[in-house]
Amino acid sequence: QYVPVKGDHVIGIVTAKTGDVFKLDVGGSEQASLSYLAFEGATKRNRPNVQVGDLIYGQFLVANKDMEPEMVCIDSSGRSSGMGIIGQDGFLFKVSLGLIRKLLAPKCEIIQELSQLYPFELVLGMNGRIWVKAKTVQQTLIIVNILEACEYMTAEQRKQALAKLSGK
Repeated sequence: QYVPVKGDHVIGIVTAKTGDVFKLDVGGSEQASLSYLAFEGATKRNRPNVQVGDLIYGQFLVANKDMEPEMVCIDSSGRSSGMGIIGQDGFLFKVSLGLIRKLLAPKCEIIQELSQLYPFELVLGMNGRIWVKAKTVQQTLIIVNILEACEYMTAEQRKQALAKLSGK
């Protein structure tokens, strides 16, 4: 089970909308809250269009055992910096936290190799959730399968699997 850490970037699923606050499932023991004002450009008049079931990429502003975890979708200067509502038509799945750390490492070979196969969008959450979207559903699922499998593959096995897919 994921334990929220202040500053962690995670993918949450909107489960409820109560007043000015959204509740998000982040895979922890309790839900996180997200104010509608915690989006770039949001004001009382200009509210973000967030629906129950939406995926949100954000970071923890508050995360300690005595308080409900609180998320935001803006950085310290009020910019979204890639955070916010994630597109509807990708694929969300879960991997181990160990694999997420590997994928988030700078110059991750796995992601570099995959990006030579197809163009795709990828969002990695420190809570073990990955959202991916390629041009077609088939390509998306191939990337999902490789990402899920690469935890148990050596670099050599992974290169061979990718070579098969790219027809080399």
